[in-house]
Amino acid sequence: MEAIEGIKNLSYALDTFYFLITGALVMWMAAGFAMLEAGLVRSKNTAEILTKNIVLFAIAGIMYMLMGYNIMYPADGNGYFPAIDLSFMFGGSENVPAEVLATDIKGWYDGSYYSGMSDFFFQMVFVATAMSIVSGAVAERMKLWAFMVFAVVMTGFIYPLQGYWKWGGGFLDAMGFQDFAGSGVVHLCGAAAALAGVLLLGARKGKYGPNGEIRAIPGANLPMATLGTFILWMGWFGFNGGSELILSNVGEANAVAAVFVNTNMAAAGGVVAGILTARMLFGKADLTMALNGALAGLVAITAEPLAPTPIGATLIGAVGGVLVVFAIITMDKLKIDDPVGAISVHGVVGIFGLMVVPIFNTDATYVTQATGMAVIFAWSFGASLVTWGIIKMVMGIRVSAEEEYEGVDIGECGLEAYPEFTNK
Repeated sequence: MEAIEGIKNLSYALDTFYFLITGALVMWMAAGFAMLEAGLVRSKNTAEILTKNIVLFAIAGIMYMLMGYNIMYPADGNGYFPAIDLSFMFGGSENVPAEVLATDIKGWYDGSYYSGMSDFFFQMVFVATAMSIVSGAVAERMKLWAFMVFAVVMTGFIYPLQGYWKWGGGFLDAMGFQDFAGSGVVHLCGAAAALAGVLLLGARKGKYGPNGEIRAIPGANLPMATLGTFILWMGWFGFNGGSELILSNVGEANAVAAVFVNTNMAAAGGVVAGILTARMLFGKADLTMALNGALAGLVAITAEPLAPTPIGATLIGAVGGVLVVFAIITMDKLKIDDPVGAISVHGVVGIFGLMVVPIFNTDATYVTQATGMAVIFAWSFGASLVTWGIIKMVMGIRVSAEEEYEGVDIGECGLEAYPEFTNK
């Protein structure tokens, strides 16, 4: 009996620890987004984008504690609307139920017993990831405080509700919609919110000429953007690997290993396909397309990183890498100004990731995948458009033309990321 009890405790501790470590890896993605976005904006807007990234992470944590977690994982609900319970912020018992402890080891451990606080932490860093997608798309011309207000609504309500529909046992989950780690729940949601903001915000000054010409606005620090991409690539092992939820038996350990390998191979396929596509279209090896190719491969595999073989994962990533290049070009032709390509990477490729799932996962169908995709996009875009619209009416969302020309670092933060040296 004591041996069985020891195995129970070890399994509980191991899976709790795994949740926390993979959550920390996903938290590190916040640094990746910060570096990527700071590298792809102009130097005069660097401090402001860094401010957005650290503040949005803090807002996500607070709002998810106050209400988001309770909405996304309620004690009860009808599949469409959760029964709100705001008790989580005041703490709760971490004890495994007595009737569970009384069963034998096989009956006890079904993968649902680990620290509730570890589950909260892991889910909280996901909502921060979704909000990070928005910050890059609206960069260089959005008011900092307007962005922060939107972050409150996004992380406290918009993201958690659609998360409940799938991961909290809502109607999308009931109909068989498959989204292992969030190509839709996280990435498409964030991209839809970003698209709504960009449409109301408008393009940066000088991005598009009077006759429809598209003018490139290069980022200030490509080494930083590359570092950010590598950090995101590393963090994605926690993003996808942690979504397996447990590690404490042979089958689950093998599954986690497969998820890690497939995640890596999809990113590799995205890089190669992205840079080859750029070479064919532009005649040059465009670094930014290689970076976006890596991220596109990662987004594409996130909906189902377990079922494919490694070669299948590589091909999924490669298609994502090709798709993102054409998506970025198309967005520019439509005059949708996204400085970092976030809408293309997380939105367009997120849709692809969802729709490719049935090829490898027989539990998914194209109808249920398309339904889930449409629901997530419609809710996230519609709710965000209303929220952005209200913020625009109340306080405005765009800085003045003078502030945009001078740089939002000075106008919004009162400092520069790269101050010039002066002689005293």
